[in-house]
Amino acid sequence: MLLFHPMDFLIIIAFALSLWAQFRVSGTFNRWSEVKNMSGLTGYDAARRMLDSNGLHDVPVEAVPGKLSDHYDPIHRAVRLSEPVYYESSISAISVACHEVGHAIQHQQHYPMLTLRHRMFPVVRFASGAAPFLLIAGFLFSSMNLVGIGIIFFSAAVAFQLVTLPVEFNASSRARELMVAEGFIRNEEERGVAKVLNAAALTYVAAALISLLTLVKYIMIFSSNRD
Repeated sequence: MLLFHPMDFLIIIAFALSLWAQFRVSGTFNRWSEVKNMSGLTGYDAARRMLDSNGLHDVPVEAVPGKLSDHYDPIHRAVRLSEPVYYESSISAISVACHEVGHAIQHQQHYPMLTLRHRMFPVVRFASGAAPFLLIAGFLFSSMNLVGIGIIFFSAAVAFQLVTLPVEFNASSRARELMVAEGFIRNEEERGVAKVLNAAALTYVAAALISLLTLVKYIMIFSSNRD
């Protein structure tokens, strides 16, 4: 039931897109890491100024090891930047830093999709862990009831990824608008900022597409075996 399903062709294409997206985000980040921004701000400087200008004086900006390990921690309310972003004054550095601050501002303003994402997380963490075991057991023992439960659990993980998309796009949009408003970048630098942020967003789109197509595959298998 799991081998050579017609949906596999689309899933393979989506995987290829995902690999290309990861390659592109790394290449784009590296390229614009070599271009210094005209304001001379490091990722830390830009993040700190943007947080302070939005009243988020109590949100720390911390350096973390690794590359492209940047994230906003909603539990500890902290912006964490990878060392290349934290210390460098490149287009890539301030683009990524301000994107993460965009999430902090979303949190402050109770952006609905971010609030939904936070509420979904505990359920999704359990469901995404249980779904593979339920699906494998269901297919192994030809139990469509287990497969059906596995699909429901997997659907929660897919829904979480779909909710993540507007959260990420909105954070990038906020970042670009505020970077211009605060004078962090000049008009001629907007192109580089857009390329960095769009490349990062594409990885989320590809991941969501893979999950969605996989879910459709499971639903089709489930439906065909229930008839």
